[in-house]
Amino acid sequence: MAASAALVLPDSPSMKKAVLLINTIDIGRFPRLLTRILQKLHLKAESSFSEEEEEKLQAAFSLEKQDLHLVLETISFILEQAVYHNSKPATLQQQLENIRLEQDKAEAFVNTWSSMGQETVEKFRQRILAPHKKLEKVLVEFTHKELFDFYNKLETIQAQLDSLT
Repeated sequence: MAASAALVLPDSPSMKKAVLLINTIDIGRFPRLLTRILQKLHLKAESSFSEEEEEKLQAAFSLEKQDLHLVLETISFILEQAVYHNSKPATLQQQLENIRLEQDKAEAFVNTWSSMGQETVEKFRQRILAPHKKLEKVLVEFTHKELFDFYNKLETIQAQLDSLT
């Protein structure tokens, strides 16, 4: 697929700072963080973590709140770009190495993407192509004549459909 080659992660100052912060995260906990973010990525209005969970992450990763938000937003951005371009794992790995993400972190991204990427792409497609429909109960009242006319229309439509086959 040609689109996967188009994935280019920016080399902006905020990306550089985020990469430095991501590189300091304990590799033992990093894959679980990626998995959680990828699981919630398709839920547009919902944050991946509650306030309480973010406080625990701050303590676990020894990051300031602002730095944690930068890390979470950057990871989400990288994964969203991978979804958007439907990236192949090798392309994602190359891009992560280009922004100087450490090898073990890049491999964690690639492993998570390999196991959950297609499922996430499919969830995005479902959300975009078939947005959530709000079901609503409808009550219709007919008089006897209206009901009879409606019945006759349905019979006419059914006869036309039957004649097509």
